[in-house]
Amino acid sequence: MSRVLILHTGGTIGMTKTEKGYQPDGEYFRRAIFHMDSLKASGMPEWDFMETDPLLDSSRMAVSEWNMIGQLIANHYEAYDGFVILHGTDTMAYTASALSFMLKGLRKPVILTGSQIPLCETRSDGRDNLITSMIIAGEGKVKEVCIYFGGLLLRGNRATKYSADGMQAFLSPNWPALAEAGISIRYHRSAFRKPSDEPFACRPFANVPIGVLKVFPGIQFELFANVLSLKLKGIVLEAFGSGNLPDDKNVLLPMLKEAGANGAVVVVCSQCPQATVNMNAYEAGLVLRQAGALSGCDMTSEAAVTKLYYLFSTCRNAEEVKMYMERDLRGELREEMI
Repeated sequence: MSRVLILHTGGTIGMTKTEKGYQPDGEYFRRAIFHMDSLKASGMPEWDFMETDPLLDSSRMAVSEWNMIGQLIANHYEAYDGFVILHGTDTMAYTASALSFMLKGLRKPVILTGSQIPLCETRSDGRDNLITSMIIAGEGKVKEVCIYFGGLLLRGNRATKYSADGMQAFLSPNWPALAEAGISIRYHRSAFRKPSDEPFACRPFANVPIGVLKVFPGIQFELFANVLSLKLKGIVLEAFGSGNLPDDKNVLLPMLKEAGANGAVVVVCSQCPQATVNMNAYEAGLVLRQAGALSGCDMTSEAAVTKLYYLFSTCRNAEEVKMYMERDLRGELREEMI
């Protein structure tokens, strides 16, 4: 029988109602988990339970928390066949993307899940999300970091939060679901990523300065000059459509060139959830390429940000970061589309 580790990091699933609104309640959640008959049913994997201290609302997750989760998985990697991480929905896609890069050579399921309604409430979606995630982790068919939510199993670094109040909180706009859970769990093996032959290792992130700039009509680029040119090492530029910009009045492009000269790496992603950046399609995109910007291809912004953290933590210099940024490392982009 397979054995799964449940790691509770916080989030809505384990909260209870207080005078100040919903807050994490580890004592209540531990009692609920250990008295849930479904988790003891025939066909369920054996499991152990662990929780982080403190439990966090996911809006408070940052690089140090990603590193802590990654290290906990690494410390228990040999003892378990799969891992289920209970996490808040707000930044779940960021954590899933970060872990996909951090856990090199992963050959076991790491499934992030949570809920839109706390487990303490009658209509909570947390029960099904937890039970199905446990089954998927125990079966071991997918060997990568995933998000399971609302009946869909998605590649972690392809997912993005879509809804704040719908039961299907996540979508994967540019990659098909890895599985769908109805009466049975139907796996789509053609969407799986081939497991790496590399030995497993956890590569923690350095807390390098990385920023995201979303362009909009009438944006005054000069207001961002000091930040872009001097302080940031990685910049994700969320452009229009397939990688287009408003008229920069010859302000942004010199700034990007200066940032590049200072060792920064600029990656262009699209504001459209379903899109591929093609910087050769329009003049506005071509000038970005000429200024040294890289194509984010069909990556989510979450994947682009966490990939920058990973590469700046493992590469020797900015030129090496640029080389790997446009390469597919964990199934986060379609390299042939750049």
